[in-house]
Amino acid sequence: MVKRSKGLLAKRSRHLSRHHKPSAQRVRDVIKYFEVGQRVAIVPKGNVRNIPHPRYKGKIGIVTEKRKRGYVVEVVSMGSKKKLVVDALHIEKV
Repeated sequence: MVKRSKGLLAKRSRHLSRHHKPSAQRVRDVIKYFEVGQRVAIVPKGNVRNIPHPRYKGKIGIVTEKRKRGYVVEVVSMGSKKKLVVDALHIEKV
């Protein structure tokens, strides 16, 4: 018997439907700069391998620090504050 995958998008094939498929990434989408304290929205797009968890899709948070290509975003989820390291590709200004 083959063991079932417990991956990030297991049993979520609907999230990879037509408008969720990875698309060609433009340079302006990859190179983004945000300042500490700026409000941003988490919008998973592009490469499926480095997207934040689907539960944080559309959440609005505050940038607390920069780490290499990504940013640490503080988001309120399920009644508590969470700190996520999110690639700049998946963040948009609010």
